[in-house]
Amino acid sequence: MDEHKNCNVEPLDKPLDESALSTAVIAYLAVGGMGCPRCATRVRNGLLKLDGVLFVEVQLEDGIAAAAYEPNRVNSNDLLFAIVGAGNDGNHNYSAQMLEQLPARQVISF
Repeated sequence: MDEHKNCNVEPLDKPLDESALSTAVIAYLAVGGMGCPRCATRVRNGLLKLDGVLFVEVQLEDGIAAAAYEPNRVNSNDLLFAIVGAGNDGNHNYSAQMLEQLPARQVISF
């Protein structure tokens, strides 16, 4: 039986505040428990809902999420809790671990 057949989720659309990228941090997180592309969308949405998260990319195959965030508004624990909370619906159970954090200016060309 396909445990994800009724797993519907719409991607959250959040405008990018490009001016905030100059002081942003990019966190790379290992995400466990994702089983389908909709799970990756659920994790992405959970992170984007945080005030201060600028953008998120989730690689389902690798189990990695990259989130750019403003460190004066969000901290790394907030990111971890957002991922775990994204699966808090009785059908999904996600885990997260911080892998690395880098200043966005080291990763993104301005």
